[in-house]
Amino acid sequence: MGISRTRRSDSLIALSFLTISFLCLENANGCCNVYKGKWVYDSSYPLYDTSACPFIHKEFNCLKYGRPDHLYLKYRWQPSKCNLPRFDGTHLLRRLKGKKIMFIGDSISINQWQSLLCMLHAAVPTTSGIITQDLHNHTVSTVTFKHYKVSVMLFRSLYLVDVDKETIGRVLKLNSVRNGKLWKEIDVLIFNTWHWWHRRGLKQQWDYVQFDGKIRKDIDRTVAFRTALRTWAKWVDSDVDTNRTKVIFQGISPSHYNGIDWNEPGVRNCSRQTTPFKGSIYPTGLPLAEYVVKEVIRNIKKPVHLLDITMLSQLRKDAHPSTYNDFNGMDCTHWCVAGLPDTWNLLLYAALIK
Repeated sequence: MGISRTRRSDSLIALSFLTISFLCLENANGCCNVYKGKWVYDSSYPLYDTSACPFIHKEFNCLKYGRPDHLYLKYRWQPSKCNLPRFDGTHLLRRLKGKKIMFIGDSISINQWQSLLCMLHAAVPTTSGIITQDLHNHTVSTVTFKHYKVSVMLFRSLYLVDVDKETIGRVLKLNSVRNGKLWKEIDVLIFNTWHWWHRRGLKQQWDYVQFDGKIRKDIDRTVAFRTALRTWAKWVDSDVDTNRTKVIFQGISPSHYNGIDWNEPGVRNCSRQTTPFKGSIYPTGLPLAEYVVKEVIRNIKKPVHLLDITMLSQLRKDAHPSTYNDFNGMDCTHWCVAGLPDTWNLLLYAALIK
């Protein structure tokens, strides 16, 4: 739902940054939606050697922590009616020369950020040409590829809207986006949020919520999520110069803790899952949060592209770390690197080289 018109072009890749758009590749029959397709085996995958990449956190480095099966690394996303371009890190760095690209969000953004760094590092393997920095009290991490003057940045923000420490405690402010003053100066912005909105108890990162000027102890989490996204959307419309800055929102990243979702009743997590779900449609359909994202983006006046990774990621029940991480906990929320986030970045690459 929420797919807008897309414009034709004579170039190989035509990306429509309309109010809500899908990534359109031109083919003989017109426009191909690259988010519709299936996973196919490709012996040339993965795109890089994880042991040679210095950027992978211990939470995502599945091979380092003993994952015995490697088949999950060998799947390529195949759109139904066209082919994605092969990733070329040198080409992307040249296209982005002198620019800054920033991932803004939670640990799912970290997943994608580290994947892109590994993909670019494979093209520029010498670390002497790479500078790593933590800025703004460790809120921002930056890796700069010196020769190209390209900075790939991560801004940690669980909710996109503000959480302020006040006398009563931590207050989640659904109508405030002060960090936008920094974000709007960046050339490419990739936003993500959802993972923390339903957390409660000790994992909840706020004590009170402020909504329309009133302080509350709690609020319906879907209402809060929608309200925060609308605040973010208003900021895009009022503050972002989209002639200079490309704005991208990553769709909801799914988890796999209930086998009923993929027709395996009794399975309680992603452990021992070694192959994708067969087919192109996930049995449960899209999560409610994805419809909220599409509803909000559809009403933004300025051009925003939805990196619509939800359905293709739902099919990858095999691509999570499970227990193959440093803390040995069951993780069916994040993704192995190398792995699925490389495909997210391949889709991002196709968007950026339009």
